[in-house]
Amino acid sequence: MQTHLLMSAPTPLRPPYHTPHDTYPFPLIHIDDILPAIKCGIAEEDEEIARIVGNPEPPTFDNTIVPFEKAGLLLDRATTYMYNQLSAETSDALDAVAQQADPLLSAHRSDVMLNEALFNRIKAVYEQRDRYEGEERMLLERMYENFERSGATLDATGKKRLREITAKLSSLSLQFQQNLLAATNAYELHVTDESRLAGLPETSLSQAKQTADERGKDGWCFTLHAPSYVPFMAYAEDRDLRREMFEAYGRRCIAGSEHDNAGIVAEMVNLRLEMARLLGYSTYADYVLKRRMAHDTAAVDKLLDDLLTAYKPQAEKEVEAVSQLAKSEQGAGFDFMPWDFAFYARKLKQARFDIDAEMLRPYFELSAVIKGVFGLATKLYGITFKRHADIPVYHPDVVAYEVNDADGRFLAVLYADFHPREGKQGGAWMTNYREEQNGTDRPHVAVVMNFTRPTADKPALLTLSEVETFLHEFGHALHGIFAETRFASLSGTNVLWDFVELPSQFMENYITEKDFLNTFARHYQTGEPMPDSLIERIRQSRNFNVAYGCIRQVSFGLLDMAWHTLTAPFHGDVRTFEREAWAAARLMPETPEACMTVQFSHIMSGGYSAGYYSYKWAEVLDADAFGLFKETGIFNRETAAQFRSQILSRGGTEDPAVMFRRFRGRDASIAALMTRDGLSRQ
Repeated sequence: MQTHLLMSAPTPLRPPYHTPHDTYPFPLIHIDDILPAIKCGIAEEDEEIARIVGNPEPPTFDNTIVPFEKAGLLLDRATTYMYNQLSAETSDALDAVAQQADPLLSAHRSDVMLNEALFNRIKAVYEQRDRYEGEERMLLERMYENFERSGATLDATGKKRLREITAKLSSLSLQFQQNLLAATNAYELHVTDESRLAGLPETSLSQAKQTADERGKDGWCFTLHAPSYVPFMAYAEDRDLRREMFEAYGRRCIAGSEHDNAGIVAEMVNLRLEMARLLGYSTYADYVLKRRMAHDTAAVDKLLDDLLTAYKPQAEKEVEAVSQLAKSEQGAGFDFMPWDFAFYARKLKQARFDIDAEMLRPYFELSAVIKGVFGLATKLYGITFKRHADIPVYHPDVVAYEVNDADGRFLAVLYADFHPREGKQGGAWMTNYREEQNGTDRPHVAVVMNFTRPTADKPALLTLSEVETFLHEFGHALHGIFAETRFASLSGTNVLWDFVELPSQFMENYITEKDFLNTFARHYQTGEPMPDSLIERIRQSRNFNVAYGCIRQVSFGLLDMAWHTLTAPFHGDVRTFEREAWAAARLMPETPEACMTVQFSHIMSGGYSAGYYSYKWAEVLDADAFGLFKETGIFNRETAAQFRSQILSRGGTEDPAVMFRRFRGRDASIAALMTRDGLSRQ
């Protein structure tokens, strides 16, 4: 009776929505709607699974695999809404709902994945997998492996413990994320003495002034959000303030702080290790990498070691060059520290190439950049983007677009959310509000970023790095937009984790291409195109400190793998462990209290655990892929059509190594990346 009442309960989260393209009716959805919809969705999926299990007919692909793939529509809609809002537009009230929903969802997932009768039906079909091929075979294999890796073959004691571990990990991940956002929002550098702001560009000052005004304060307020923090570290001449900002950033969520994540980290890595052992793996990394292109820790270790060998000598030279510039200005006895690096690296880059991030901003007005990035997709694939004011959005900052193919066919809805706000996590990401399936149910995707905001007297003027970030997330979006698969769980970005960054990093290659920049980079006041001489300096400076950047990424990969190749429970000090883990990649002095691990959301709450190496893994792939465009023309429609049909539209329906080999004609190697980065192989 209770289940029936739940299932009959009306909710604005239940489709159809009667909106353009059946998009979420955001203005009609309230926080109080979420938990009832989740409870109702759980009840509905339970009943759908009961029907699958209770089917008297022998298990088949059509009566078991397909209905299970499609089960839980309301639950999917409700949880998709909740988790996306937690990242892009959260609040204390939404955080509280998520904390209530989390144990329900964790328990339900365990109920499903440990349902013996359901697994037996899936297993029966799996044992006849040779009858199937293509997408059906991939779905069947992935579904069976998901159950197996979720404990379906464990005994009753093992299943009980796995339930407990899964529930606790889900709760800890949510706490980690909420702590990090709270710690980021809690800090501000309030300056009332204008003389201490020497060196800061007008854009930064205007933003800081606006932030102070919004907070009812005099002077200027700087925050740890990227559009405020990054230029501050690069331009502020006041070294004491740079140090204060740097140390505040590094102390977020450290042990003993108000938003302490150290204990959460220790508990998470230990639970992950226990889970892996329970499922028959030596380490959590072994468990994760079984479903990655890399396959095992040896392949990841080799990639990271190869990159260390190839790039570290050059990275050390790059750091020394920055240090020498600082000492030439401040005296030979100057104690060069991490809070000095961005400041003097920027000065060295300007001295070498006569280029500076601020001199580029006037050419990257946001609306022009949007036209440029969308126009690139039009040049490559013929698709078009039209703003659709009738599509509901979740915040006034968000703009919704209708994406159509070259023949006019509707392809997708794209939400664009560009600017930071207090309810929004830092960084940038692409997400889905609806997955594509059947080739007809088109996707709804979003790109979410934290770009420089407009001020009272200037539009949003981006840095070159922000334009690159836009291209990156837009590459992910195209992966979703072009999906042409039968099953949603194999659609778009639902690919092996170390392949998912290929489409995004591929797009970054265009940032230094003159023919691309010429399509949109114009001075926001004069309308004059970016001078060829400036574009050439961008190209020449592209590899400035590239080895330093590579080793920084390698250090994160080493840290990630160290945590997730533990073979015994961790009971030590998180900071001490961290320093030892990435010591081989260290280029700068360690600061006493700073700790990356406790704010490393990618590996603790963002899905990249034992997978951070994938950025560099995919970079090897993207360098080779773009090499073909360089050979045939960076806007070559035929090459783009092959990239779309063989990579972007295929989702996870095939082994990505096979897809890449078919597109490029060979496997990728580190040589292509090194060539692009201007290094010769040692």
